[in-house]
Amino acid sequence: MSEPVSVVVVDDDALVRAGLGLILGGSPDLEVVGEAPDGAAGVELVGRQRPDVVLMDIRMPRLDGLEATRRLVAAGTPSRVIVLTTFDTDDMVLEALRVGAAGFLLKDTPPDRLVAAVRAAAAGEPTLSPSVTSQLIATVSRSSAPDGRRAATQRVASLTEREREVALAVARGLSNAEVAGELYMSVPTVKTHVSRILTKLDAANRVQAAIVMHDAGLV
Repeated sequence: MSEPVSVVVVDDDALVRAGLGLILGGSPDLEVVGEAPDGAAGVELVGRQRPDVVLMDIRMPRLDGLEATRRLVAAGTPSRVIVLTTFDTDDMVLEALRVGAAGFLLKDTPPDRLVAAVRAAAAGEPTLSPSVTSQLIATVSRSSAPDGRRAATQRVASLTEREREVALAVARGLSNAEVAGELYMSVPTVKTHVSRILTKLDAANRVQAAIVMHDAGLV
């Protein structure tokens, strides 16, 4: 049997931490390996535990989830960060996606969807539905400057025709399996293309790649 997906929960509300622990602990393939009450403690804990996934509250005292996420990404931490928020229009969530968060979840997300999102994040899949992905990308990119568009266009120009097709599908919020079905490719081939796309677009994750495609005016 493969090792369970390891998760660290960072939230200043002890009840929320306990609730998330109970939900995730009910799945044999998931394991909560640590909890932290604020971003500073969370960054330290993640550095020690190196979990597969981090559930990070966006608004916390001492160090908020945005800055904590920024520090983890800048340090090259392989853990995939999912930010938690009460409102889907939270500007801090949009900025967290910009700096490298793998996705976001509302705190009232049903348990089964929460578990599925953690599994998806660990597998490198998006943790946003296509509709939410489009909405967030549009909001983040609305203020993009002309220089940003030129830079994005230059990055996209480095993609092969097939990589461009995959990147456009990713920008629509499709999972690897959905991209494979739509473009008549195997899932391993899609994963290979996505890996190359992230490198060429200088993107930390699929959401950032989608933002580059949007900034280039392609979606």
